[in-house]
Amino acid sequence: MAVRVAIIDSGVRVPHPHIHKIAGGIALTSPAGEDTDFSDCLGHGTAVAAAVLEKAPDADVFAVKVFHRQLATQVDLLVRAIDWSLDHGMNLINLSLGTANEAHATVLREAVERVVLSGAKLVAAHGWLPGNLPGAVPVDLDWACPRDEFRTEMLPDGRILYRASGFARPIPGVDPERNLKGISFAVANVTGLLARDYCL
Repeated sequence: MAVRVAIIDSGVRVPHPHIHKIAGGIALTSPAGEDTDFSDCLGHGTAVAAAVLEKAPDADVFAVKVFHRQLATQVDLLVRAIDWSLDHGMNLINLSLGTANEAHATVLREAVERVVLSGAKLVAAHGWLPGNLPGAVPVDLDWACPRDEFRTEMLPDGRILYRASGFARPIPGVDPERNLKGISFAVANVTGLLARDYCL
């Protein structure tokens, strides 16, 4: 059975040259409800999904859209997205996003605890909520790390910190420095590598 990966982001654009399949998804961009149109207006979620599928082409990737016209959302929608992922049997949850707002710590800590209890893994940026919470899989940037590898070290709290390249999947003819890049893609690269190993 294929690993199930939720990409909580701006949705996914299908078709796209780097997206050979999407198993399903949902849009949670309004407190009023949900929508089956998870099409990506920003490109960020598509690039994140592409990085994951590049490394784990057999994974079942699901788009969970929380961003629409800008890379910003409400914490209650993010929590709903995490819970939707758990309700739909995701093994890995990719969060190429984060917040420094400590007011959200309690609700996000409770969401991460539900992820841990389910047996799933939530992969997110180290140093931001929820990636710095116990139970999350923290990721940091390592620009010197090849895109098909990650490096690890032990944090004081006993968690493994993953370090990975912040470059997105290459686009032919486009300088990597001019493509999307940053911690979002370090998280995606780690998620893809973990999904690949899960598939073995």
